[in-house]
Amino acid sequence: MRRGPAPDPASRATRALIHLDHLKENIALVKEKTGVRVCAPVKANAYGHGALAVAKTALAAGAAYLAVATVEEGEELRGGGITAPIILLSIPLPEEIDRLIALDLEPLAGDEEYLAALEGAAAKAGKRAAVHLKIDTGMGRIGCRPGGAVSLAARIAKSPSLTLAGTATHLAASDSPAVEDRAFTGRQLELFSAAVEAVKAAGIDPGLVHAANTGAVAFYREAWFDMVRPGILLYGYAPADGEGKPAMAVKPLMELSSALVFIKELKKGETVSYGRTWTAAEDTLIGTLPLGYADGLSRRLSNNWTALIEPAGDAPVPRPLVGRICMDQCMVDLGRDSRARRWDRVAIFGGPAPHAGVMAARLNTIPYEVTCGISGRVPRIYME
Repeated sequence: MRRGPAPDPASRATRALIHLDHLKENIALVKEKTGVRVCAPVKANAYGHGALAVAKTALAAGAAYLAVATVEEGEELRGGGITAPIILLSIPLPEEIDRLIALDLEPLAGDEEYLAALEGAAAKAGKRAAVHLKIDTGMGRIGCRPGGAVSLAARIAKSPSLTLAGTATHLAASDSPAVEDRAFTGRQLELFSAAVEAVKAAGIDPGLVHAANTGAVAFYREAWFDMVRPGILLYGYAPADGEGKPAMAVKPLMELSSALVFIKELKKGETVSYGRTWTAAEDTLIGTLPLGYADGLSRRLSNNWTALIEPAGDAPVPRPLVGRICMDQCMVDLGRDSRARRWDRVAIFGGPAPHAGVMAARLNTIPYEVTCGISGRVPRIYME
């Protein structure tokens, strides 16, 4: 069957604008601050920003490594022509291991059973697979206890089919200014450093030593080691210091916007959307946007968020979303005397509107959830 040309992403009213130039600036800021290698996590479709485009830009900006959560995510990058080292952060099923090895992904591993499976698959493929030893210092997720690091490192180092490419841990509370969390992070780093030194004392090269996530890049110089793995920081959201100020001047990448596709008059006392949760206090104009919770606009923002109407030639005007957000549409109260016109752009977050971190605070969550939640049907438009 013959197919026509691919649709222009800008032809849809709802779209996510991704500033790749901001990504370059954010990576440069991290490199300047830490002076070590940067691993750019591009898991979860690069936190909703588009994995392939973000990965290519990150590498061009000087990232040394990429990181993904699933074998499929690694496969997408390899299929897009990326040959850079890719860390696999999560544990795959046994039936995925052959593919992991074929794709030259570098898994985190912290137990004998998984190492044996990796070794067998690598031997069968005639390869020597790079592995990063994962040490659990307090996250309680995956990895060996610090006391088991030397024996597993030796296991990897002696294998003819494995090589110890790195040694890593993950910090559970490095973005928190609370005294008890700072103490906990300090203890994690002490345990990790001691484990790494024990590996070295056993005559084993630990490879690249890495521990620092976003919070540790911002606050813990002792966590930088050989490489840092800032996640949400690269996408433009820094943790706040003890005074509530962002720790680093990174720039958000994503803007979410839509357009007014319908405008109608609503009389005083009339209601809007499912459940009739909003009633007009006076005669007004209601604008409809083709944007809903299936696009990633949380239903919890119903009657709880302000969009920016951008009339042609006029300054943006803040107006509230009203009524329950629907699967594919939402409504905005334009006001009785609005100068808005059909097809005017509407900023939801980013750009002239508050960024996704502000929306996350409104939702009592984190920016990751907001950007990751923007669904695949929302076209991404990349700005260099």
